[in-house]
Amino acid sequence: MEPEELPAAGEEDERFRLHLVTWNVGTASPPPEVTSLLLLNSEGPAMDMYVIGLQEVNSKVVNFLSDLAFDDPWSIFFMAVLSPLGYVKVSSIRMQGLLLLIFAKHAHLPFIRDIQSQFTRTGLYGYWGNKGGVASRLSLYGHMVCFLNCHLPAHLENAEQRLDDFEHILEMQQFAGEKVPGILDHDILFWFGDLNFRIEDYGLHFIRESINGSRFSLLWEKDQLNMAKKKERFLQEFREGPLKFKPTYKFDLYSNEYDTRGQKMLLWFNGKKRKPAWTDRILWRARPPLRPAPEEGEMPEEGSLSVSLRCYASHMGYGISDHKPVTGTFDLEIKPLASSPLVTLRPVGEWSAGHDVTVSYSTLPEFPSSAWDWIGLYRVAFRHPNDYVMYAWVQDNEISSGEDARQVYLGAEELPAAGGEFLLGYYSHALQCMVGISHPFQIQPNRTSAEKDPLWDGVGATEELDSASSLCDF
Repeated sequence: MEPEELPAAGEEDERFRLHLVTWNVGTASPPPEVTSLLLLNSEGPAMDMYVIGLQEVNSKVVNFLSDLAFDDPWSIFFMAVLSPLGYVKVSSIRMQGLLLLIFAKHAHLPFIRDIQSQFTRTGLYGYWGNKGGVASRLSLYGHMVCFLNCHLPAHLENAEQRLDDFEHILEMQQFAGEKVPGILDHDILFWFGDLNFRIEDYGLHFIRESINGSRFSLLWEKDQLNMAKKKERFLQEFREGPLKFKPTYKFDLYSNEYDTRGQKMLLWFNGKKRKPAWTDRILWRARPPLRPAPEEGEMPEEGSLSVSLRCYASHMGYGISDHKPVTGTFDLEIKPLASSPLVTLRPVGEWSAGHDVTVSYSTLPEFPSSAWDWIGLYRVAFRHPNDYVMYAWVQDNEISSGEDARQVYLGAEELPAAGGEFLLGYYSHALQCMVGISHPFQIQPNRTSAEKDPLWDGVGATEELDSASSLCDF
């Protein structure tokens, strides 16, 4: 049985575009660039969200402890690439070698709520985090979406252990709240990572000949994950695009050749050769609808969510590890359950550095405000919600309150003297996320003391300079 063919991608520009990356980086440092990996030069509308799942991030004790206190090199790298393009890191979770990052465009931040993360160790009987799963879930325009990045046990003979570990991860990861407590309760679940499933029965020569001839379909029947989906009921609701790219493991470093050195060593020691395999995968599962799907020609119900896969591919140009990265590009057709931000805010009047300024904001009736809420001032290319230039506690700095809006002041001493283009963001303590963001606006730079001095204006400035120069002639 072949994996499912790609559904036809829609042409509407209103769809939410999601680009998902899985990559076993083999403890390597980030590459010089990821332009093609993230489709940054592709034609058409930009992505709305990036989800990046890495495995085997450097997890030596010194590195791991350092990364707990500071952002790890991979997070810093992707923030440096994506923040100038208007993407903000909305979630990250690290468990030893597993890392999951989620970035979204500014405009979507007020509609990304209820962000929670979980992890499950499965290495060394659950005591070690070199294997297992990390998950981040969120409400996207009112729909619950979960992303699960896994690294499952290696080796051909461990197919059953991989399935057992995945079932264990699904059972163990529970989220706060009664509405969506488990991973399988979400409207959409994306499951991806180094799942380590191998190709059974066929010999190395047949596999290599099939790969060299691009006859990948000959290998699909013996792919352990495809075989398991026929037998295991809990896997049958997961969908995957066709594997129309080379097996992504195991390559020589900085090469598109399959593990020539390793094959020789294995043959020397035990007479066996490691076979290429599609270890790196991206699947998704839509929760069965409570009501029947609309008939052909009928409009979908308000509040519906559907997923289609636009592209499923590997990226052979990246060689920092023995795995090639795999990406899935999705269209999410969303009928929003939440269409208005909980908080709307804007700067009052023109802002100039060196002067106190005022922010006006209003909230929806259902918004759970808190004394610990704050408003931050951000550069347009900010990296994450805590990457503010300055902030003010909403209640402590309030200067007026009305039925329609409230006002908060920001002190002149902290405004950036150089001015520039900025945004305002409202961070909710109760919801632990940004619930409102303003349009970009300008802050006029502060005039230097020299510019304020009338002696430095026009002719007077020239005369003063000439006088000063004559005093210095010897």
